[in-house]
Amino acid sequence: MSKVTIILLVILIVLIIACVVLYFLGKKAEKKQAEQQEQLAAAAQTVSMLIIDKGKLRLKDAGFPPVVLENTPKYLRRSKVPVVKAKVGPRVMTLMCDAEIFPIVPVKKEVKATVSGIYITAVRGLRGPLETPPKKKKGFFARLTGK
Repeated sequence: MSKVTIILLVILIVLIIACVVLYFLGKKAEKKQAEQQEQLAAAAQTVSMLIIDKGKLRLKDAGFPPVVLENTPKYLRRSKVPVVKAKVGPRVMTLMCDAEIFPIVPVKKEVKATVSGIYITAVRGLRGPLETPPKKKKGFFARLTGK
């Protein structure tokens, strides 16, 4: 056998091993995420709140308690997260929001939100339905990949 075929076989074996390892790591991460979702659902409460402001901020700049920063992995501390400032009862609180519902959270309006700790998982309008933001127009390459 020539050198080229030996090199190609080695590369193929390494790629197969990498795929198998990624498969098992993905399964493990999927189980872990399912457990976390169950914990969030178990600790969920429905709360009425007035949304004051919202934005995507770094964890350091968001004003979360120091315990939140300590429990966050170091590689995620500099990433931006959706943050909502809301008045819950007499207190003004800084809450983290789910990225999927962040665009529909209205500013300067009262909502009923499902909160688990400092994490908002769902939002419903208190006085009628919430406005959905207009959908972005798909770009040329996005339309091509959709076909």
